[in-house]
Amino acid sequence: VICCKGKTLVAVASGANMDFDRLRFVSERADQRESLLSVRVPEEPGSFWKLYESIYPRNVTEFSYRYSTKNSKAAHIILSFQASSPADRKEVIDALVKKGFGVQDLHDDELAKTHIRHLAAGREVVENERVFRFEFPERPGALHFFLKKLTSGDRNKKGNFNVSLFHYRNHGADVGRVLVGIQVSHEEESQFEQFLHELDFVYKEETDNPVYKDFLQ
Repeated sequence: VICCKGKTLVAVASGANMDFDRLRFVSERADQRESLLSVRVPEEPGSFWKLYESIYPRNVTEFSYRYSTKNSKAAHIILSFQASSPADRKEVIDALVKKGFGVQDLHDDELAKTHIRHLAAGREVVENERVFRFEFPERPGALHFFLKKLTSGDRNKKGNFNVSLFHYRNHGADVGRVLVGIQVSHEEESQFEQFLHELDFVYKEETDNPVYKDFLQ
């Protein structure tokens, strides 16, 4: 037993006095590796894949896009990824610019980080659009596999469909959740059903969901 007689002692009560709602804010802002970008790409099949390939194998933590008839030649995407350093972030931005993409670094933009990232979608009536929620194990390469299956390569090959809506956010859970709008013509329905079967992810169609119709259509 340590003798404390004649010594001055200080009692320390340690605690963050923080609930889970506050922790959500802290986790959102504490990771300085996360870099938020606005990227303008050609509105054409395959652009998603070219964009993602410029960032991979870095971890993409957010990806938000909605097709717009008001600007049918360019797609505006908000995305975030984990950069190992400011130099690494610059390397990615330079690579995107080199490929002809328009890039805006939103890393220090409070309007974008607090509000715009949550409002990137909009209402749009898209021909032959079907909307699905997909779930897959949140592990390295899972989003890469999903996007490759969905958007890469020749439109005439199995499993390459035009994406009209895409929303993904990594929350650190064990399951990744993606909301996707896909244009599927009547002639492509059997091909699309085969694509869903081969993808082997949990999914639910939300095309008839009233919330989708009220806010996204």
